[in-house]
Amino acid sequence: MLMGLVDHYPPYCCYYLLLEVLPPSSLDPLNYNEFSRRTNKPTTRRRKTTIAADEDEPKSKGNAAFASGNFTDAVLHLTEAINLSPNNHVLYSNRSAAYASLNKFSEALIDAEKTVELKPDWSKGYSRVGAAYLGLNNYNDAILAYRKGLKIDPNNEVLKSGLSDAQSGQGRGRGPSSSFGDAFYGPEMWAKLTSDPRTRTYLQQPDFVRMMQDIQKNPNNLNLYMKDQRVMQAFGVLLGMKWDTRTPEEGVKMPGGSPERKRRAESEPVKEEKRAGYKAHRVPQPEPVEVSEEEKELKERKVLALKEKEAGNAAYKKKDFENAVQLYTKAIELDDADISFLTNRAAVFLGMGKYEDCMKDCDKAVERGRELRSDYKMIARAPTRKGTALVKMAKISKDYEPAIETFQKALTEHRNPETLKKLNEAEKAKKELEQQEYCDPQVADEEREKGNQFFKEQKYPEAASRYTESLRRNPKDPRGYTRKGAVQFFMKEFEKAMETYQAGLTYDPQNQELLDGVRRCVEQMKKTSRGDLTPEELKERQAKGMQDPEIQNILTDPVMGQVLGDFQENPKAAQKHMKNPLVMNKIKKLISAGILQVK
Repeated sequence: MLMGLVDHYPPYCCYYLLLEVLPPSSLDPLNYNEFSRRTNKPTTRRRKTTIAADEDEPKSKGNAAFASGNFTDAVLHLTEAINLSPNNHVLYSNRSAAYASLNKFSEALIDAEKTVELKPDWSKGYSRVGAAYLGLNNYNDAILAYRKGLKIDPNNEVLKSGLSDAQSGQGRGRGPSSSFGDAFYGPEMWAKLTSDPRTRTYLQQPDFVRMMQDIQKNPNNLNLYMKDQRVMQAFGVLLGMKWDTRTPEEGVKMPGGSPERKRRAESEPVKEEKRAGYKAHRVPQPEPVEVSEEEKELKERKVLALKEKEAGNAAYKKKDFENAVQLYTKAIELDDADISFLTNRAAVFLGMGKYEDCMKDCDKAVERGRELRSDYKMIARAPTRKGTALVKMAKISKDYEPAIETFQKALTEHRNPETLKKLNEAEKAKKELEQQEYCDPQVADEEREKGNQFFKEQKYPEAASRYTESLRRNPKDPRGYTRKGAVQFFMKEFEKAMETYQAGLTYDPQNQELLDGVRRCVEQMKKTSRGDLTPEELKERQAKGMQDPEIQNILTDPVMGQVLGDFQENPKAAQKHMKNPLVMNKIKKLISAGILQVK
């Protein structure tokens, strides 16, 4: 069973799972560190930047859980803190107190003895040991523990009180014929109360547990709590009697006074000064964790680092970049666990035009942020800033590629709208620069001449391809548009020829060749729409149109199929379609291709 547990859970979880199912005596000699060593399953730990940084959170959670009375959670959190700092005596002391509050005195004793082992000159450790022994009714060892503590701190009131309780318990003894005292003796009492469904739920109530602890210490204290029906129910369970604790409202008359008096007595809390047997050591409180000199220095450095950062922010806003760099550098030297100092200094370098230094700080921030498991939003700032520096350095289109890649990495960390905008701008700038780099008037002239040669040979598709390349090399030369439009006209692609001529007119609106080309295309398109083509021309036009992928997409579009049907059968719907520019543009293409005829 043990090896099955350690295969699936960390050692500290296995240890406390075993505590729940095995007798305490079987685990008394085995502390957590020894258990971890024997199982050869070292606990997985986060990378620690400092002791205080790692253990602070579980330690605080444990103390908070203890203060709220949630002792089970307190044990779990304090165990995690101990796992991170196994030599912190105060953590063992606090966990011992939590165990004692759960009536797990054997486990409380293990932690208390570990506390004394780690810090034998700390009187509080002996107080924990004494309280654990007292909970186990081992009065002799409790007395020894309290006396050892008093040798260190003779004026400690908790130790004096505990010693008095232990001596009183030792003096009372346990007479063989005292069945009344036996009912409250040792762990058997808690076992009986746990096994009986009538009292099991009471053990979750701290005030009931305190009262039973008080009675266990001195059975004569039962008289103080006889008005509490839970105590009387527990007394009956311990003596093996059927105790009727129903209230008068439930139909059973109870001796001892009127119902009003009983309700008042039950609702009135028992005052602490009347609980003669109740002592502070029975519900120990967590001790504040002692802060080492190293931890104090670390906290002071963090405070100073934040002040340097604030001063750096003020200098940056004033564009005092040199001073800002110095201030951020001091902050980094004081506290390297805050990557915002690096990203802030990178921003200053970016403003100064020191792009290489900016990128170095951004890379350091990402690396350090991953080590510290910093917030993704904070880490994402670094690659965004680096990408901005790369954009500033870009001179050719290929220089934008690392910037685009860096922005994309930043977006995987955190999808920030500003980063997305920078990515889109970089991609657009890269595309425009590629077009500028591709532009070469000399090559454009060469491609146009090749197209002229194909045109003379009536190799119109090849000529159109060369003219297209010529326009890519020099999109502002109207000669490329006139030649390409002419080829498309001869190929009877009047719609495409029209688009080519019109594109050329954007660069040279008064070019006569382009204007004539537009006029010829319009005449041919009108001729087609009027149905003036010969059957041979119409058939040829339709065959060519059916080879056009754009025409094929229009004809296979179910929406356009419905539109064409409405034009033939539903004039009202057709009128609505005619108001849609996208639909009318597709219809014009079909008419130009000879697929549709207007009569």
